[in-house]
Amino acid sequence: MVATAVALFITVLQLLPAVLAGERPAVTLFELLPGLNMAFEVEPLGMIFSLVASGLWVITSLYAIGYMRSTNERKQTRFHACFAVALFSVMGIAFAENMFTLFIFYEVLTLSTYPLVAHKGNREAQTGARTYLGLLLGTSIGFQLVAIVATWWLTGSLSFTDGGIMEGRVGHGLGALLLLLYIYGIGKAALMPFHRWLPAAMVAPTPVSALLHAVAVVKAGVFTVLKVSTYIFGQDYLRELWSADLLLIIAAFSLLSASLVALQKDNLKARLAYSTVSQLSYITLGVMLANELAAIGGGMHIVMHAFGKITLFFCAGAIYVATRKTHISEMDGLGRRMPFTMGAFLLGALCVIGAPPMGGLWSKWHLLLGAADSGRLFVVLVFMLSTLLNIAYLLMPVVRAFLMPPRDGGREGIREAPLLCVVPLCITALGCMALFLAADPLRALLGGLFAN
Repeated sequence: MVATAVALFITVLQLLPAVLAGERPAVTLFELLPGLNMAFEVEPLGMIFSLVASGLWVITSLYAIGYMRSTNERKQTRFHACFAVALFSVMGIAFAENMFTLFIFYEVLTLSTYPLVAHKGNREAQTGARTYLGLLLGTSIGFQLVAIVATWWLTGSLSFTDGGIMEGRVGHGLGALLLLLYIYGIGKAALMPFHRWLPAAMVAPTPVSALLHAVAVVKAGVFTVLKVSTYIFGQDYLRELWSADLLLIIAAFSLLSASLVALQKDNLKARLAYSTVSQLSYITLGVMLANELAAIGGGMHIVMHAFGKITLFFCAGAIYVATRKTHISEMDGLGRRMPFTMGAFLLGALCVIGAPPMGGLWSKWHLLLGAADSGRLFVVLVFMLSTLLNIAYLLMPVVRAFLMPPRDGGREGIREAPLLCVVPLCITALGCMALFLAADPLRALLGGLFAN
C-alpha cells in the first residue's frame, strides 16, 4: 500500500510543471450524451487537492500500518483495499472536467468509505455507518443530482468553465434555488443541519477518521463547493443570488455553533469532529462571499486544515494506542510521558487556530481580507469569535497534558506509541510549520483560478 501511495504521489507531481506553466492537461474518455462526458482536466484547484490527498496518503498509509497492528484490528486487508479505492475516487474528483464526472467519483468515495466506517463491526459502528451512508447518499441523490440534471437541461453543459456557465442562460431566481440544491447536495461539506454523519463516523478506527477529515471525504466536499461556485456559477453571477446570502448566514451559524458543541465534548475524537464541522464552514462561508480573496482563502484553508487536522487525529490515535484513553479529562500529565505526541498536537492545534508560525494563519488571513473586502463586517466578527473558540477547545488537551498533575499519581507505565504512529504525526506537524513559509507559491497557484 505504501508503494502504491508513493507511486501515485510521484505521478501527480509530474503534472505540476504543466499547471504552473498555465496549461490544463485534459482527456475525454467517452461522451454519453451531448454535453455529458466522462472527461478529466487538471486545473489549479484540482492540482492542489490532488497533491494534498496523494501526499498525505503516503503518511497516512504508514500510520495506518502502525495503528492497525498495535491495536490488533481485524480484516486489515479489506481495510487497506477500501482505503486505496477511496483515494482512487478522490483523484477522480480532483481531476474531473465536469459535474457528471465529479458526481460519479463522489458517489464511489461514499461507497468505498462506508466499510471503513463500519470496520469494527459492532452495533455502534454499524449504526454510525448507516447514518454516514444514509445522509451522504440522501443529500447527493436527493439534491445534488437534481441540480446537475437541471443545470444540464438549462445550459446544455456541465463542464467546469472559467466564469461559470449560468450567466445569461439561467435566471437569478432559478439560479438561487439551484445553488441551494448544490450546496446542500454536497453533504460532505457538513453544512448544518446535514452534518450528523461526520460525528457519527467517529466510531471508525483513527486512520479512517484521519482519512475522512483531512485526506479525502470532507475535503472532497469543500473542494466541490469551490469548484461549483467558481466554474458552474461564477462569482459575478453568485453575487446576484439571494440564496448566497442565506447560505452565508447558515455557514456562519454552523461555524459558531459547532465550535460551541466542540467545547462541551470530553471525548477527544468527538471534539475534533465538531471542530471539523466548524472549519469546513469557514470555506463555505468564504465561497458565499463571492470574491477572489475569500475564494483563495478557502482554497488555502483546504490545505492548511488538512495538515493541522490530520496531525490532531494522528495524535488522538497515538494516545489511544499508548494509553487506551479517549477522553480529555483522562489526559492530565500525559505530556510528560508522550512529549512528541502532545508537542505535535500543540502544533496541529495552532495550525487549525491560525496562529503563527503555522500555515493556518495565511488561509484565515485571506478569508478575513475577503470578508472585509465584501463589506460584511459581521463575517469578520464571526471569524474572530470562532478563532477564540478554537483556542478554547483545542488548547485545553495540551494544557491538561503538560500543566496538570496525573490524576492517578503517575504515568510510569506509559510511553510513546510505536514509531510508525509517532513518526507520521511528527512529519505532519512539521508540515504545518512548513506551510507558513510556502504560502506564496500556494496563493500564486490558486490565483490561476481567476487568471482567465
